[in-house]
Amino acid sequence: MTQVLDNPADQPTRTKVFAFALMCVGFFMATLDIQIVASSLRDIGGGLSASQDELSWVQTSYLIAEIIVIPMSGWLTRVFSTRWLFTFSAFGFTVTSMLCGLAWDINSMILFRGLQGAAGAAMIPTVFTTAFVLFPGKQRLIASTTIGALASLAPTIGPVIGGWITSQWSWHWLFYLNLVPGIAVTLMVPKYVHIDKVDLSLLKKGDYLGILLMSGFLGCLEYVLEEGPRKNWFGDDVIVLCAWVAAICGFLFLVHAFTAKEPIVDLRALAVRNFGIGSLLSFITGIGIFCTVFLTPVFLSRVRGFESLQIGLALLSVGCFQLLALAAYSTLARFVDMRLLMVFGLALFGIGCYLYVPLTSQWGWQQLLIPQALRGIGQQFCIPPIVTMALGTLPPSRLRSASGLFNLMRNLGGAIGIAVSSTMLNDRLNLHYERLDEHLNAGRPVVESILQRQAAYFAAIGGDVLNAANAGLDQLHALLMREALVLTFSDTFLAVSLCFVVGLLSVLFSRPFGNTAPPPDAH
Repeated sequence: MTQVLDNPADQPTRTKVFAFALMCVGFFMATLDIQIVASSLRDIGGGLSASQDELSWVQTSYLIAEIIVIPMSGWLTRVFSTRWLFTFSAFGFTVTSMLCGLAWDINSMILFRGLQGAAGAAMIPTVFTTAFVLFPGKQRLIASTTIGALASLAPTIGPVIGGWITSQWSWHWLFYLNLVPGIAVTLMVPKYVHIDKVDLSLLKKGDYLGILLMSGFLGCLEYVLEEGPRKNWFGDDVIVLCAWVAAICGFLFLVHAFTAKEPIVDLRALAVRNFGIGSLLSFITGIGIFCTVFLTPVFLSRVRGFESLQIGLALLSVGCFQLLALAAYSTLARFVDMRLLMVFGLALFGIGCYLYVPLTSQWGWQQLLIPQALRGIGQQFCIPPIVTMALGTLPPSRLRSASGLFNLMRNLGGAIGIAVSSTMLNDRLNLHYERLDEHLNAGRPVVESILQRQAAYFAAIGGDVLNAANAGLDQLHALLMREALVLTFSDTFLAVSLCFVVGLLSVLFSRPFGNTAPPPDAH
């Protein structure tokens, strides 16, 4: 077992706060980099001569590596200690960030992004664990609020920061941005973070079979989810193979996790009611955060033709309203039942997603303002209580492993949500296009108007009638495709908003919770 210091919570408050702040910097960097490339993929593709399918792996490789490593963080913390694991993670993340900036082709970029995700993954769940180990009572409220704010703010403002950096300098600086804070965290964490000690003897009895099965399951599942929409799902041989591997490894992993003496992931923690419900809510908020951050830039790019900076500015309001809500939440959390705040946040988050449904091809930042404001406020009010409900009900002995599982659920929700959204964008687009096409005929005024304008234009430049007709049909096709795409985005946002209905219903089954530490034998 890990040799825990006498009581890390007894350290001076200034020391604890500084140590926690250092770890939050690393946590923010690792979370930010999931989506920082979202609004700049076109520029990266131009610089590396990559196709659209290849570019998708700039994000996919990062997510696959991160999803595999996050659940292992609890065991790695017990082996190497929180201090040294976080230090190695920050160092690896800094080095691989530099390599991403120096990438010379798309293959090198995909490799370095995968290594970056694997290196930075351990910084995410260890911050959650540290907050509940270091801080009691009201201090824990502040710590969990900070983590919740950063966890939802980072992927939200990632495209904003990325778009601005790319427009001002170049996409290389998306990665060079990590170098200074990464070096600072690497050098200072060993001096200020003191929670537990190294126990290398655990390497002899590590759950290596569980690690292998879990890696095969999560890695292949993430590949299927990311590549399925682009490769017609089971019409592709590689997708079929990976689906089989994921299914077999997943089944064996579940059997192993519930029968092994010390499994790599503590799935039994899901039997603790508040942790199980908190993990479900983490999954749902992962869908909400990652899907909206994925869908909105794609809509603005494909329908409105926005560039990186325009997309970033259009998304800025989410982060602004989230920061404004931070002060309100911090005050209300001291006096109001946290379950009520969580319900308010989930409802507001879901309503914010639902208000995207009536979008049109003319929507810009003005029309996005209210939906994004509600989403930003909702994120701030629901995520910190979810963190407290899930992890605050577990004893310290189960906290490390459960924290990895809790964070995995959020990222897995995002991965599955994005995959389903991508599938809907493909399938529903064809459906809406066919439906619109059925109602389009030569007798309709809009059709006549387009054809007449094209005929007049070609007559003015001396063109022939055939070219005018073809140009008119091309314009009609583009118009139909645009409107079908808008309807498709509307359907997808509706599906995301419905997920929050499930979340709100699940809260009814949760138990009251607060910011007090659970007893050591809590179960």
